[in-house]
Amino acid sequence: MTAAAALPEPLTFTDLLPEVQDIEAAAARMEGIIRHTPLQKSEYLSRKYKAEILLKREDQQPVRSFKIRGAYNRIAQLSDQERACGIVCASAGNHAQGVAYSCHALGIRGRVFMPANTPALKVNKVREFGGDQIDVVLTGHTFDDACAAAKEFERTEGATFIHPFDDFDVIAGQGTLALETLEDAPGAIDYLFAPVGGGGLASGVGTVFHHRSPDTYLVGVEPKDAAALKHSFAAGYNLTLARIDPFIDGAATKRIGELGYTICRQALHEVVSVDDKATCSTLIDLYQEEAIVAELAGCLSIAALEQYKDEIAGKRVVCILSGGNNDFTRAGQIMQKANA
Repeated sequence: MTAAAALPEPLTFTDLLPEVQDIEAAAARMEGIIRHTPLQKSEYLSRKYKAEILLKREDQQPVRSFKIRGAYNRIAQLSDQERACGIVCASAGNHAQGVAYSCHALGIRGRVFMPANTPALKVNKVREFGGDQIDVVLTGHTFDDACAAAKEFERTEGATFIHPFDDFDVIAGQGTLALETLEDAPGAIDYLFAPVGGGGLASGVGTVFHHRSPDTYLVGVEPKDAAALKHSFAAGYNLTLARIDPFIDGAATKRIGELGYTICRQALHEVVSVDDKATCSTLIDLYQEEAIVAELAGCLSIAALEQYKDEIAGKRVVCILSGGNNDFTRAGQIMQKANA
């Protein structure tokens, strides 16, 4: 791995960005709701890379992903009037589950728009977590279709749209993961690898580490065929990809959130991409060697370690395992790509 190229100068951004105190306030707001997940040493990965590899186990959240952090922090701060009008979101997976869980916990009505081809398992989980507070609407065939329907519902019904990543309070909520990581780490962290989809998680984590652990080398990791942040860094502005491969659905976005792009340019040292073969192989290895059921997007940070094997030897490394909502109906595809 060559040295990281210098990032462009940070952009001037007119909106207020989350700061560490906002993330600390989010952590206090979530107490008793969000699980303080373990920072677990992986003996298998530590032997493989001759380093101390620690996994932040967000797959152990009640909804089996980090998304509950941002969703709850956003929804918990709605005004009385906003609560009365309810919320709306669009998602085909983890964000929908985090929103549903939060609505049930806070007693707020919500409507979740999901693509009509969303696997029944995911739809049922949203209904299970939301109970009688959530209505699920299946529409269209893509996330964009569902999002358009959700925005129309927002316009006509006055519900508050809960964005999955490009939102001040969502980013602050995701950043609470970093506070826990620094609290639990046995010492200074040399490297931290975070998956990147829309940029909300990397932004929240980057904000905390940028101020609290500035010597930690922060690496964002994207799917090779949906590397919106990497291409945007190279271009010098936040661009929209013409096409992406949605195979790693939890991290497949054509465009990074505006807040996330601004924060990541200032906080991340480097962004790399990994191909599907490496990600699928990592998912299988985690299951076989560690008995960890991870989802593909949750494996990105670990899959990137191979690119850094020389640099991380003898170092303390944290990988964010962001979720464990694996759809085993895709097992054949995953095996095929891993063995390609």
